Amino acid sequence: MSRWRPPAEKSTALVTAEGHARLKAELDELWRLRRPEVVKALAAAAAEGDRSENAEYTYRKKQLGEIDRRVRYLSKRLETLRVVDAPPADREAVFFGATVDVEDVASGESWRYRIVGPDETDAKRGWISIDSPLARAMLKKRADDEFEAALPAGNARFVILDVGYRAGG
Repeated sequence: MSRWRPPAEKSTALVTAEGHARLKAELDELWRLRRPEVVKALAAAAAEGDRSENAEYTYRKKQLGEIDRRVRYLSKRLETLRVVDAPPADREAVFFGATVDVEDVASGESWRYRIVGPDETDAKRGWISIDSPLARAMLKKRADDEFEAALPAGNARFVILDVGYRAGG
């Protein structure tokens, strides 16, 4: 069995101002705080002798690799991201950064979603990626518009109840 994986699909290179600040803070924390701690612990574990049977050394090596991978990803990603910090000219339609109230036509249940970049999604807060099927289906729609989205559970019909944008993007 091969370790090769197909490359991930290209994601939209948009981010909100607060998402960009969070990613920069994560990169800074990893580089200035966590990585030096792990390097110090790795050096201490390496000084204990036989590395082949040293669980602490193995664990710290793996942890350092994970941190370095994330630092490399964030460094490259932050260079390519475009920060969207202003609402669109047409605030009545759904675009990046919108907070949208939708209702499932069949069940009558309603949800609130915020359309954000793929690097800042948060299911608990209702933040969905602009690349998600639901967000793609509702783009450019307005209040009272119906749309259909191809979801993992099957196609579903929704109606947009409200569209809003936060101050400052």
